[in-house]
Amino acid sequence: MKSSLGIGRVMGIPIKLHITFLLVLPMFAYVFAINPQPFGFAGVEPPLTRYAFSALAAILLFVSILLHELAHSYLAKSYGVKIEGITLFLFGGVSAMEEMPRKPGQEAKMAFAGPLTSLIIGTVCLLIYKYLISFNPTFLQNPAYLILWILGSMNLVLGIFNLLPAFPMDGGRVLRSFYAMRMSYVKATQSAASVGKFFAILLAIFGIIVGNLWFPLIALFIYVGASEEEKSTQAEVALENILVKDIMTKDVVPVSPSMSVDDLVQFIFHKKHMGYPVMDGDHLKGVVTLTDIERVPYQDRYAARVSDIMTKNIISVPSTARASDALKLISSKNIGRVMVVDNGSLVGILSRTDLVRILRLRSE
Repeated sequence: MKSSLGIGRVMGIPIKLHITFLLVLPMFAYVFAINPQPFGFAGVEPPLTRYAFSALAAILLFVSILLHELAHSYLAKSYGVKIEGITLFLFGGVSAMEEMPRKPGQEAKMAFAGPLTSLIIGTVCLLIYKYLISFNPTFLQNPAYLILWILGSMNLVLGIFNLLPAFPMDGGRVLRSFYAMRMSYVKATQSAASVGKFFAILLAIFGIIVGNLWFPLIALFIYVGASEEEKSTQAEVALENILVKDIMTKDVVPVSPSMSVDDLVQFIFHKKHMGYPVMDGDHLKGVVTLTDIERVPYQDRYAARVSDIMTKNIISVPSTARASDALKLISSKNIGRVMVVDNGSLVGILSRTDLVRILRLRSE
């Protein structure tokens, strides 16, 4: 089942709504409806009007988050970075980029663009709100103007929060670019991640002291994000000078689409691999894995064929691709292996295990 729904394109970038967004939007609208002014519409009558303004405020808030992500993406595209899409999630938005620029100045500008956009939106909304109130104080009685206050305040908070010097916030990337001007990219990432982890620990301690559980939860989010950024950067740098053809398995063991699933189970038991290309002569038809077999009831495995359960959407890379790009692909697609295809012909397989083995050797 697809977890995201495409709603259109902006600047050629696909915009998607994750299923969690469809859950959180009504929740935000409800929170705005039950909170008193100036951060909600409680007391506004009739109830239909109250909930209509609350829903509008929630939608505009996420439009602001989308503009935040588009600012990142606009600069990224200007630096030649491919943007696969922007997805709005439960806790905000994420721009799926092919890779981060390695030039410190470019990364700093790209990272800062998002918070700057949020700060500008927040400042403009609050200035308009203050001007309208000073021009005619009776505007306070119109709930429409509360939307300006809510959007202004929350965008300022969003901008400031994202400038915290910790991954996965934008401030962590700005801090890394600062370090990268003085040391290697890996060392800069480690230093920025250490700052983020230290900040997370302080935030968690503060939350425990004041008795607010939100701070430890945010601290956990920051700590995990800093750790993951550090690991992914180390892996990317370790693999970037290695080509897929240098580490792929060249002796490909295919299976026939007409093979029964029962025979495939025995085949896997003897060959010890968890996934195989499905070949009809010289033509690659799909990929079949142990996971595909597990979906077939035991009593149906004799009659079912490999062609019935194989994955036809083949994810592949050329043999000249960088191993670091293959790792990103495997991680983003959450798969165990990719087919290596040159000029339409299967020349090898690269598995997650192959990549992990190389990373361990490089680290030693």
